[in-house]
Amino acid sequence: MRQPGSAGTWATTATDSAPTRLLRVSARVGIVMGSDSDWPVMRAAAEALAEFDIAYEADVVSAHRMPEEMLDYGKTAAARGLEVIIAGAGGAAHLPGMLASVTPLPVIGVPVPLKYLDGMDSLLSIVQMPAGVPVAAVAVGGARNAGLLAVRILAAGDSALQERMTAFQASLKAAAQAKGAAVRGATLPPVIE
Repeated sequence: MRQPGSAGTWATTATDSAPTRLLRVSARVGIVMGSDSDWPVMRAAAEALAEFDIAYEADVVSAHRMPEEMLDYGKTAAARGLEVIIAGAGGAAHLPGMLASVTPLPVIGVPVPLKYLDGMDSLLSIVQMPAGVPVAAVAVGGARNAGLLAVRILAAGDSALQERMTAFQASLKAAAQAKGAAVRGATLPPVIE
């Protein structure tokens, strides 16, 4: 776990089955989750950030099991240089909202699907925030989109990152067009009425 007041920022590799800490000094995005069991879902956010060379940190800061550390994480995030927080949680999913209540940074909530209710409980918990405590929410298990949304938030003030996002969007369009061409060119048996 990140030690309050420690030099540098903890980051992770996105290739491990659980967060493995490496020292980085310039994390722009914090990826936090309620348990290491959320990492298989949340790893997709880290991978999306890595595609755009965005430095990130990842940690477990459970809203229910370690509330003091969770509050400290949110309160110190901006001072530590973070610009966006991605918070994933399952079940009651209080982590994104509690972080949003103590940080001025944008918080993106990722509903993590669990054994029961398929993540719908998490989704509803994240989107039903009181006025004045906004949390952006992505689809259940949508950590990749959370990472991409963080990139877009950062790109609002970074023209080079905007250009990379535009190129990424163009590649998505080209891939979809190629799929359409393949479908249009497929030989199908005639329809018999």
